[in-house]
Amino acid sequence: MQPFIPDRVYFEPDALNYPIGQDIYQKMQDMQVEIFSTTSHNRIMNLQGDNELQQYRNAKRTLVVGIRKTLKFDTSKPSAEYAIPISTGCIGHCHYCYLQTTLGAKPYVRVYVNIPEILDQAKRYIEERKPEITRFEAACTSDPLSIEHITGNLRRLIEFMGKEELGRLRFVTKYDLVDSLLDAKHDGHTRFRFSVNADYVINHFEPSTAPLHDRIEAAKKVALAGYPLGFIIAPIYLFEHWQEEYYAMLKQLAKEIKLQFHPNITFELIQHRFTKPAKRTIEKRYPKSKLVMDESVRKYKWGRYGIGKYVYQDDEQVMIQEAFHGWINELFSGAKIEYFT
Repeated sequence: MQPFIPDRVYFEPDALNYPIGQDIYQKMQDMQVEIFSTTSHNRIMNLQGDNELQQYRNAKRTLVVGIRKTLKFDTSKPSAEYAIPISTGCIGHCHYCYLQTTLGAKPYVRVYVNIPEILDQAKRYIEERKPEITRFEAACTSDPLSIEHITGNLRRLIEFMGKEELGRLRFVTKYDLVDSLLDAKHDGHTRFRFSVNADYVINHFEPSTAPLHDRIEAAKKVALAGYPLGFIIAPIYLFEHWQEEYYAMLKQLAKEIKLQFHPNITFELIQHRFTKPAKRTIEKRYPKSKLVMDESVRKYKWGRYGIGKYVYQDDEQVMIQEAFHGWINELFSGAKIEYFT
């Protein structure tokens, strides 16, 4: 997949006082991207179009470079102890994405340049939890690999964690541009995870992401570079012939990812869910989507911050869990299924 080049970039106050900000500015000049300044990223949406859909589409092509002022990290269960904030927003157009809710009014891609301060805070969290290992998730609010060619921030995190005896990094991606990270000094402390799915889901609901084959090829490179490897199957979505397509996808994955990597592979399984606010936003932004969000056939489940979500019925969840556990145990002997949710 070709690297993302934004249509425009905004620099917030003081962003150019950091070497990373200066480096991004030079890259944007070299790419001949329009450069603007703004007093606050909150004003960006007002500059991006005449109606909500136009603003959304333009914002997804907009990069905002700023400083992370709040250094308190959110929790990130069940994936990790903390979410480490290096960016928000995503270049992809996945119809089902939970960022439709959490970043609904701010869909532009925002990157932070005060990485040394963020890493100092991560160090404090590691020290507080000694002698336990502390895990950090870098992809809670973005897909950082999709903009790594612009920021270089993933490499900075990887090499920082490589030196931390009790620090671990995790992130997940739908992209394939991994070459710049293959020689990073990770010391096995970063788990590189790829989001994979059935062809039906990728083809209908994941525009502007790398094809499955490219993600698998990238996973092979990562495994050969010695990174711990994982796969997230999310969302697990029930459609006609879902069993056949998901099993075929896992067979393809097992064929490509050679047996010597299997003992260190992890799987995370996440069923499709949606909230009412997300549904309203998705229907506005992707009015022709085939994504089915029918509350009447779903189970209502309370979520974080008091926002309930609609998940599959209990019997469907049992069917999903049994099917995927069976397939993974058959095809990936020794792999670990970390959770199903």
